[in-house]
Amino acid sequence: MSISPKTIKTTAWIVMNQEAHGMIQHDDIIKADQIQNLIFTIRGVQVMIDRDLAAVYGVENKRLNEQVKRNVERFPEAFRFQLTNEEKAELVANCDRFESLKHSTVNPYAFTEQGISMLSAVLRSNIAVKVSIQIMNAFVQMRRFIQDNAKLFERLELVERRQLIFASETEKNFEKVFQALERRHKPPEQGIFYNKPEPSRCLKN
Repeated sequence: MSISPKTIKTTAWIVMNQEAHGMIQHDDIIKADQIQNLIFTIRGVQVMIDRDLAAVYGVENKRLNEQVKRNVERFPEAFRFQLTNEEKAELVANCDRFESLKHSTVNPYAFTEQGISMLSAVLRSNIAVKVSIQIMNAFVQMRRFIQDNAKLFERLELVERRQLIFASETEKNFEKVFQALERRHKPPEQGIFYNKPEPSRCLKN
């Protein structure tokens, strides 16, 4: 599967160095604005990562995935998919809180909005239902933010694309200069050769 240069795009409000568990207080139901910091766009779809969801729901990540496996028929790929090695690497590079995934042999799962909605039925608790409502609100706010700022995102992407093109052209120009300098200082491959004088012939008397 081909992957675009930016498989994972985080929106402007994401704080890269925040720890997910430190953000969440389970004395109260997590608010939608807190959840916004946990939403990513992967494969062109807004998703949340399984361990972030586990922290939000107040359960262990292992238990969350076990419950999903017991009800796997409710979670087609459109609801839940496993990240590739490349996607995991980019996620780790963008978010410090996923540093522990760097050497993990198991890639995390990403849940779409539909998959997260299904989680409340699988986890079967009043808290899960309330949390799912807040998550749905966060997704709605996220879509609204993206729609309202679509032109701004397009301009930023255009600027970034131009910068990449400029950097590429600059690198090519430097390479041409270095090649020219190498040719200028390179010693000739062959010296100047003179014909060897023929041996003098002795005249016979």
